Amino acid sequence: MNPYIESSIKSLAERNPAQSLFLQAVTEVFESLEPILAEIPDIKAHAILERVSEPERQIMFRVCWVDDQGNIQVNRGYRVGFSSALGPYKGGMRFHPTVRLDVVKFLAFEQIFKNALTGLGIGGGKGGSDFDPKGKSDGEIMRFCQAFMSELYHFLGESTDVPAGDIGVGAREIGYLFGQYKRLTKRFAQGVLTGKQVGLGGSLARKEATGFGAVYFAAEMLATREDSLEGKTCVVSGSGNVAIYCARKIHELGGKVVAMSDSSGSIHDPAGIDLDIVAALKEVERARIDQYSQRRRGSKFFAGERVWSFPCDLAFPCATQNELDLDDAKKLLDDGCFAVVEGANMPTTPEAIALLKEKNALFAPGKAANAGGVAVSALEMQQNAALQNWSFKQVDDRLKDIMATIHRDCTFYANKYKRPEDYVFGANVAGFLKTASAIQSYGVI
Repeated sequence: MNPYIESSIKSLAERNPAQSLFLQAVTEVFESLEPILAEIPDIKAHAILERVSEPERQIMFRVCWVDDQGNIQVNRGYRVGFSSALGPYKGGMRFHPTVRLDVVKFLAFEQIFKNALTGLGIGGGKGGSDFDPKGKSDGEIMRFCQAFMSELYHFLGESTDVPAGDIGVGAREIGYLFGQYKRLTKRFAQGVLTGKQVGLGGSLARKEATGFGAVYFAAEMLATREDSLEGKTCVVSGSGNVAIYCARKIHELGGKVVAMSDSSGSIHDPAGIDLDIVAALKEVERARIDQYSQRRRGSKFFAGERVWSFPCDLAFPCATQNELDLDDAKKLLDDGCFAVVEGANMPTTPEAIALLKEKNALFAPGKAANAGGVAVSALEMQQNAALQNWSFKQVDDRLKDIMATIHRDCTFYANKYKRPEDYVFGANVAGFLKTASAIQSYGVI
């Protein structure tokens, strides 16, 4: 390993003990940069690795709220603004019991390069809380969101930091957060949050964007091998927005999704998942995926099982980090899977990625493949700034173009450095060079 990269990673590990996810994300990016360090000595001369891996600001705060029984509850909130080199901090808020500083930092670091790949002038940030919306009433969720925003609103702004949704934060939560921001600031600042309901300035196609974008990226990859999704069997982990709309676009392009999941287990439907049932369970009833098999003849629920157990041509991990490990990769490859496309953030372990590459399987990293969500969030910011509302087709067409451009940039750098089909390398280099150039241009700040 290049000595500069090695020393940078070592220094980060010493300064951030026990932050394994953050260090995993940084190591994956930095290891890709070896070929360009010899060509661009300014990277070391200007301490770009050190500057890009240290957040510009990290905010951690207490959130006190009252539940339906009148009891005071205490949660912890976070917002990490990692890099504003290319624009205001942009990235989602995650409400989930697993949220901690390590998780938020890894997500925010990944967001820098993902956002850079979109070409839309947005920096990298992320936030959230260990609050769990599951099992909470609408009133409890509203009171938590209002308390959360009361602590955070000072740091937000259309040209400063623009949060969006993530796991546990959908249009309902964004509405409550936006309402509290409006109450506290006395401003109807549409552009300060994205993922809003359309009536509040939200964008059509935002809910679908991450899932659709992952499939558009997959289609671009397959086209390089003169192939398509037509007739392909796919599995999609998760059953939230990203997974549902990923599966829906796969069906539209001629593929068939036969398995989906949630934290309780997986459903397998050889005839193809009925997405109307999944959407009803998850978006309306907020129920568990096991109820699918009670409504769909020929399907079966496997408690505690992951979707990687079922044979497929393509796998789309769309749930959470490190959900697809080495054993899962071996099983997928043995069953004929030839492509993995990340709809979630860093869902594939480094060991699994290495095996997939070794076996010449196509692999699309999340910072490239799932950039559709933040891309349409940036398009929502554009619509808000111009006081416009674009049609679904306008937004979807822009999304397709952006995903094709991201694929083209990844392919360009992979081929330039004689790493054909290495999308991890291409995405890391493309995103890093855009960010590094901006950081250097500002001087020392």
